[in-house]
Amino acid sequence: MKKTVGIIGANGYTGSELIRLLAFHPHVTLSFLYSRSNSGIRISDLYPDLTTVCEMVLTDKPEEVDILFLCLPHKESQNWLTQNPVNDETLVIDLGNDFRLEGNFENRDFIYGLPEINKKQLSGAKSIANPGCFATAIQLALLPLAEKGALNEVFTTGITGSTGAGQSLQATTHFTWRNDNVSAYKTLTHQHVDEILQQLISFNNKEVTLNFVPWRGDFARGIFTSSTMKTDLELEEIEQLYQDFYTEEPFVTVSRKAVDLKQVVNTNRCVIQIEKSGNVAVIHSAIDNLLKGASGQAVQNMNLAMNWEENAGLNLKPIAF
Repeated sequence: MKKTVGIIGANGYTGSELIRLLAFHPHVTLSFLYSRSNSGIRISDLYPDLTTVCEMVLTDKPEEVDILFLCLPHKESQNWLTQNPVNDETLVIDLGNDFRLEGNFENRDFIYGLPEINKKQLSGAKSIANPGCFATAIQLALLPLAEKGALNEVFTTGITGSTGAGQSLQATTHFTWRNDNVSAYKTLTHQHVDEILQQLISFNNKEVTLNFVPWRGDFARGIFTSSTMKTDLELEEIEQLYQDFYTEEPFVTVSRKAVDLKQVVNTNRCVIQIEKSGNVAVIHSAIDNLLKGASGQAVQNMNLAMNWEENAGLNLKPIAF
């Protein structure tokens, strides 16, 4: 029998992206779509592209399901779980940031859901904290060097599409402001830095300094990061290190050619490229912020927790043109 799924916050970007993925997943069936603000509205009326794909009506009354995705604004998941107790046997996957740093909540111990480092812990898990989008792209770019203890000070720039800001309208998400425009924001203070360092330091076995400057891009979706650091390792050594680290990972590709966003948008993939001049190396990484950076990774985590094939429902093609 297929497992039943509920989505809390189904009307947002990550929630609606989950619907697109789960509507065609071989092992689950959507049971309810929860939204307080749009209760009673058909999801395809909010997102016309879901016409014939999903015609469910949004509700403000959650049901008991096998798998529950929380697609709420940051800091709201804990409040929702407090007000709506969930069966201990229900798999809960939180796409917010409530449990990424402190995973204990009542009787649940949330596992950090970056599959490339926590695959064994995710198998059979009942509580998963999905990583942030920038955190995913930057960690995947740096983890192989961290495992070798080769990280000291890292300088990272990263650009993200407008969907990274969420669905709520803001001055910096208006088309007239965002179009033909680039700007920096939360320079050196982005909320994902602590999350990234928590994982890198545990791998590196020594302190790491991350100087991160995020940029807003004039496109809808995708993240491209470039991380710069000094290293005595040769380029060929670094490339082999990355190939070995990700050899069994279905969604991470290490390329010797230049990488770009169109290779990953609409997929659950991360592509990585390494360049080096003198004693300075640059690691580029690209992901789709709504898929590998959010909903796609959440489905990947669900597959691992349920011991299904890791790529179930995630064989997606990029938008090349």
